[in-house]
Amino acid sequence: MSKYRETPLDFSRLSTIPLAERGGKVRIEHMGAPHRKGATLTEWLDRLPRLLAADSLRAVVSSILEARRRGRAILWGLGGHVVKCGLAPVIVDLMDRGFITGIAMNGATSIHDFEIALAGCTSEDVESVLPDGRFGSAEETGRLMNEAIRRAQSEDSGLGEALGAALDRLAPAEFAPYSILLQAWRRSIPATVHVAVGTDTPHTHPAASGAAIGEASHRDFRLFCSLVRGLDDGGVYLNVGSAVVLPEVFLKAVSAVRNLQYPLAGFTTVNFDFLQHYRPRVNVVERPHAQAGGAGHSITGHHEILVPLLAALLVEAEP
Repeated sequence: MSKYRETPLDFSRLSTIPLAERGGKVRIEHMGAPHRKGATLTEWLDRLPRLLAADSLRAVVSSILEARRRGRAILWGLGGHVVKCGLAPVIVDLMDRGFITGIAMNGATSIHDFEIALAGCTSEDVESVLPDGRFGSAEETGRLMNEAIRRAQSEDSGLGEALGAALDRLAPAEFAPYSILLQAWRRSIPATVHVAVGTDTPHTHPAASGAAIGEASHRDFRLFCSLVRGLDDGGVYLNVGSAVVLPEVFLKAVSAVRNLQYPLAGFTTVNFDFLQHYRPRVNVVERPHAQAGGAGHSITGHHEILVPLLAALLVEAEP
């Protein structure tokens, strides 16, 4: 006999219902289909289950295709790892196909892109150079980026445009095709750079000017707000690999556009990252759609797989 005072509940009077009456959220029509050898990527996408991230991926592809068809804005916010994962050629190809109408970067993205354009390499071994203070001390990166930023201040241009123009003069021909900033500049596709002072290695260079950095990045923020205005009624914003800066910039841009009485509703937002973080979820996927319609999607995975996959699906769907 049990020594506990409490006794197990008697389930003999518990009510049940027929399974057919209860139903279920997952049904036969939601099931995926096995891959067929020789099938196209479009067919592969159609064979995925009609559930969760597979449905989100289909919705994102459809939204981007429709945005391009209707001439709506398709904006990509790129974190630094997009460049470090070797995706610049994919991004440039999407520009040429009309699947990117504007680009936003944080400071890290611009640094990696600038170094790729200058030297064909980027991403230093932080652990080996931090102990003696050599981290972030590359002369050409600091000097040339800050010279371009100062030029932006004098020429009344934004940070992204100034860096693209500088690379048009500086980048060797063999590296130039791999720079997002340069290729966007040559195509007159707006590229904006949004920095937080002190987060980026060029800020420690003797040539750095806080006034020039702030003015150029603020101009880019205002330009980005103008681009965000174009999301209304069918545009798409993709946040790819930025966990803090770009989600915050995007949310403020949405608010500024609406504060100025421009319509901004009925658009699609997407967060691609290998980890889902708080700010991208609330500032990109959720909050912009409050009382405004549209849809937000979160898709988790490695950039070097997800971005080429999305690009391939878009290319496959072209007429």
